[in-house]
Amino acid sequence: MTKNTRRNLFKVVAAGGVSAALGLTLKPETAAQSSEAPDDAHSHHNHDDPISGPLAEATVSFGQYPADSTVDRMRVADPGNRNTNQLIPNEVKIKVGGTVDFVVTGFHQIVVYDDGTQPEDINVALAPPPPLGLLIDDPANRIYRGLSPGGVPANFFAPGVPPAPIPAPPQDRTESVNFPNPGTFLVICAVRSHFLGGMFGFVRVLP
Repeated sequence: MTKNTRRNLFKVVAAGGVSAALGLTLKPETAAQSSEAPDDAHSHHNHDDPISGPLAEATVSFGQYPADSTVDRMRVADPGNRNTNQLIPNEVKIKVGGTVDFVVTGFHQIVVYDDGTQPEDINVALAPPPPLGLLIDDPANRIYRGLSPGGVPANFFAPGVPPAPIPAPPQDRTESVNFPNPGTFLVICAVRSHFLGGMFGFVRVLP
């Protein structure tokens, strides 16, 4: 991460005191998604050639617990106040069509923003309505939103969306995200306090 990005994070933190419970806005379909070509719905960005080699995959630890006397997960399975809330490594490189495996530990949500987005571009004041108001819901340039750490109630977005409640996922899990296009992609934890504390990083996808 550049010095400029670290400096600009203070702007994000300054904005963190503002909070608004605004409704969720879904990102409009891309041209590829809205195409009427009959095969588009089944392509799912598949590649003709297998993806392999050293840049085919990367692993990012998305939250961690420290190995010290303060953490005993046999006594408290989810000691959230002891989570380090970091992406380690902070930046990874893969090639087009490669995948990043985000190993999630703790109460976190993975959100990926499109090429060129910087931390200071994220509007931390945008939030879903209760009971998920602790999450950031900035749809601008958002290209992937992972599982909600608190689950999602039925009919949360609109009648029938989702049609049934989505339960909270395990706090120890892996989410694999494929990157079909080149660029530099911002990855954040959308739990507002985590992001404001610096829980974000970058995926650089090489052509």
